[in-house]
Amino acid sequence: MTRVLIATTNPDNLREIRDVLADTRVELISLSDLPPIAEPEETGQTFQDNARLKAFYYAGHAAPAAGPQVVTVAEDSGLIVDALGGEPGVRSARFLRPDATYAERFDEIYRRLAAQPDRPRTARFVCALTAARGNDLLFEATGTIEGQISDTPRGSGGFGYDPIFFYPPYGRTLAEATDVEKLRVAHRGHAFRKLGEWLSAQGT
Repeated sequence: MTRVLIATTNPDNLREIRDVLADTRVELISLSDLPPIAEPEETGQTFQDNARLKAFYYAGHAAPAAGPQVVTVAEDSGLIVDALGGEPGVRSARFLRPDATYAERFDEIYRRLAAQPDRPRTARFVCALTAARGNDLLFEATGTIEGQISDTPRGSGGFGYDPIFFYPPYGRTLAEATDVEKLRVAHRGHAFRKLGEWLSAQGT
């Protein structure tokens, strides 16, 4: 059975990924299962750049503890708001400043949108992932979900920017959707289902 390292310590992201890959015959481990590894600086200009950067970084640093045959999977994801020129984008987790609360980030997004009321509030979540073993690039995928910024934050489910992301087919924000509903349509679900299909095709 293939051992797969999901290169994250984010418990919310990891929970979603484990749910998506629950039926895939792999042994999943995370960075929390390994000795501490310093985080790399995310210098990429795109989500895929950062996913690739992190996958190769952790593939190199985790192999001694996780085993040389481990498949290392890293992802980078975030919110793109068209009226804000694509922000927060690849800096979604660091928007405003690394220690800003999401409430503060929501306020800043609404402040900037209020300054241009005639612009559409269209937005999307993007998740890019890369699977690597050592120096070898094994697989890449991207998942997206299209929506718009809600008038106000709504809902107590989900995490991150979910309370301000309105998904028209549901008529609700992702924070108002159930975990199952969210995973069915969200960016991370799309990307990691593609990974699961690829892993299954490898005979895992």
